[in-house]
Amino acid sequence: MGQTPSTVIQIALLIVFVLPGIVYQFLRERWRGPVPGEREVGERVLRAVTASVVLDVVYAIALGPQLIRLYGTNGDGLAKNARLAGAAALVLLFVIPAAAAALTSWLRRRRLRSRYRTTPTAWDHAFRDRKPSFVRVRLSDGTWVGGWYGTRSFASSYPHPRELYLQSSWRMRTDGGFVERVDHTDGLYLRADSVEVLEILESPDQER
Repeated sequence: MGQTPSTVIQIALLIVFVLPGIVYQFLRERWRGPVPGEREVGERVLRAVTASVVLDVVYAIALGPQLIRLYGTNGDGLAKNARLAGAAALVLLFVIPAAAAALTSWLRRRRLRSRYRTTPTAWDHAFRDRKPSFVRVRLSDGTWVGGWYGTRSFASSYPHPRELYLQSSWRMRTDGGFVERVDHTDGLYLRADSVEVLEILESPDQER
């Protein structure tokens, strides 16, 4: 029984040390979008811990004496000020980290608004909000394939492997020119690792 208060305090300290950074990092990734440089779990955990340390230091500098009076040196203040302590924990552990994530995401978008950075790869940039158009691809063996990228087509996005589904396939000349739509075609599937060149052509709104 003598170890229980100490264990509870240790758990509470662990939550205070880790949770603000987790909330900050999660919401920042959510609002900013995935970034290749932060794909590794270790990198993301390090950023979350760093954010927690910074936030906890700010709390200690700005509200140290008030927090000690509110919670007590060993948590004995919780019983006396349960509602106020709960509200303070909600603000410090969730509201402020969320506000910090929103602010940093907004400042980053404002600073980099002249460059398209919300999509992590050129593949995502090319197919995001893509209007119906013809797409032709030269494979690594020199063969040209192509088709119609329409409303039923699909392009995968980061962090998934780059894949492309064209809703109809077209016969192609050896120089990459379109000949005619393949009869009874129900689509064409492509993987980016077999693609050497991909070109998106301006075209009318409907497949000719």
